[in-house]
Amino acid sequence: MGVLDHLSHMFDCSGGSSKLKKRKQFQTVDIKVRIDCEGCERKLRRSVEGMKGVKTVEVDPKQNKLTVVGYVEPAKVLARVAHRTGKKAELWPYVAYDKVAHPYAPGVYDKKAPPGYVRKSDDPQVQSLARATSFEVRYTTAFSDDNTDACVIM
Repeated sequence: MGVLDHLSHMFDCSGGSSKLKKRKQFQTVDIKVRIDCEGCERKLRRSVEGMKGVKTVEVDPKQNKLTVVGYVEPAKVLARVAHRTGKKAELWPYVAYDKVAHPYAPGVYDKKAPPGYVRKSDDPQVQSLARATSFEVRYTTAFSDDNTDACVIM
């Protein structure tokens, strides 16, 4: 460490703490919010367009979904949407139908979900449905189309 480095640390004029600021990650924030008309759509778009770090804003009224892309924090975007529009907003609670092992399990299936989506769940009981015991596997595969001896059993 040179003399200039040592002196620069002693006479730091940054005004605050010497910690470096964490850079925000470039990310996509999906928010579920009720969109009734074009006015609601316009209000949602305007509420987040002025935020620092926002690159693009997309509103999908059919899915009631607002997508914000940029250097933003999800909690701040969510709070701003709720405050500026006065609507109930939540982070996008759905995941694609293909990504879930048991899409019709209780707690995952949601009638209000957009087509092709089910509710995201980290519940251990839903996770346990994916792990069937050998006893269950034996009886469920007995009448399967893949089992060549299924017609003999019947």
